[in-house]
Amino acid sequence: MTSGGSRRVEDLLRTLAPQVLGLLVRRHGQFDRCEDAVQEALLAAALKWPEQGVPENPRAWLLTVATRRLTDEWRSERARRDREVAVAVREPAYAAVAPAADAEPPTGDDTLRLLFLCCHPALARSAQVALTLRAVGGLTTAQIARAFLVPEATMSQRIRRAKQRIEATGARFTMPSAAERDERLAAVRQVLYLIFNEGYTASSGPDLHRAELTGEAIRLTRTLHALLPDDGEVTGLLALMLLSDSHRAARLGSGGELVSLAEQDRTRWDRAAIEEGVALITESLTWSPPGPYQLQAAIAAVHSEAPSAAETDWPQILALYRLLARIAPNPMVTLNQAVAVAMVDGPRAGLAMLGPLGVDERTAGHHRLAAVRAHLLELAGEPGPARAAYLAAARATTSLPERRYLELRAARLVEVDEQPRRTT
Repeated sequence: MTSGGSRRVEDLLRTLAPQVLGLLVRRHGQFDRCEDAVQEALLAAALKWPEQGVPENPRAWLLTVATRRLTDEWRSERARRDREVAVAVREPAYAAVAPAADAEPPTGDDTLRLLFLCCHPALARSAQVALTLRAVGGLTTAQIARAFLVPEATMSQRIRRAKQRIEATGARFTMPSAAERDERLAAVRQVLYLIFNEGYTASSGPDLHRAELTGEAIRLTRTLHALLPDDGEVTGLLALMLLSDSHRAARLGSGGELVSLAEQDRTRWDRAAIEEGVALITESLTWSPPGPYQLQAAIAAVHSEAPSAAETDWPQILALYRLLARIAPNPMVTLNQAVAVAMVDGPRAGLAMLGPLGVDERTAGHHRLAAVRAHLLELAGEPGPARAAYLAAARATTSLPERRYLELRAARLVEVDEQPRRTT
């Protein structure tokens, strides 16, 4: 099979993985063992399908292989003989042919249940992210470990503990009650947002962007949007991801250097993604009260629709940030709002907003605070203090592309600062 064919097989397996896992967990429970069985089935498919061709019903094929794996394991454990008999009575043996169309509920329901299960409140956010990428996203443990720059053994243990924690809580493979749904859905959205952000601007390491993470976040959010089309915040989250990711090709220069939004070549932006994102957020705001993801998407839409940096509608962006600060206040919103204030009312006004952030323990040592301060000082015509702030930001970040960008900004200010002395 060609490389393109292999890629199609990989994409198909990643789409089918949560469907098959959802079916197994719903039927048998034992999230940990079902997930292991599905991973073995995926591995078998990845080895056989490129050579032998994709089966007529690939989901049934995977379900059969995974179920046989579970059955073999149960047969090997004498202590579980009674359970094996009970399962055999409850569920007939699977044939290699597709199950009847009416024998299975809509696969989307299982995918949604699986997302909610992976975002169980008993798990820490880091565990929710890892488990979502593994069980719903179909990424291997090695891929997830590379994305977060930890050893594979460490990530394996994290995922294993997360699955064991879910088992220990006695969680059932059902949708949460109405009272729990909103809280759990908020966690699902946040996990997808965290996955996207880590891929869009990696928190550490040599790469600015990790396509496997942004791609998975967008794919999973599309799935969630298809299942919950009437949730305005899910729609806003998808729009935000599409609009942000549309700039990806322009964020790096020819030498691999980071390019700021104002300096990007806008002809390299993905217009199709922008059009889709703008349409999603525009439509959702007509029927849904604005939430944090919708407002962030609306801000991204204003940036993306501006023909140039100089033509950006900063008053509209500032108005949106003020609304965002009222409904979801946090230091990063204030930081971004300060930039908008600076663009509308001048850099001194923006700098005044940064004062409280310097004593807030959540932002006091954050490189983004120092970087914004440097940018506003530069706009205010203070190259010396701006250079010092850029260097402080460079020292604080663990992202190599960001560090190089900040050091370059500082170096440019040295040249500007020394220019008058060269001409006297």
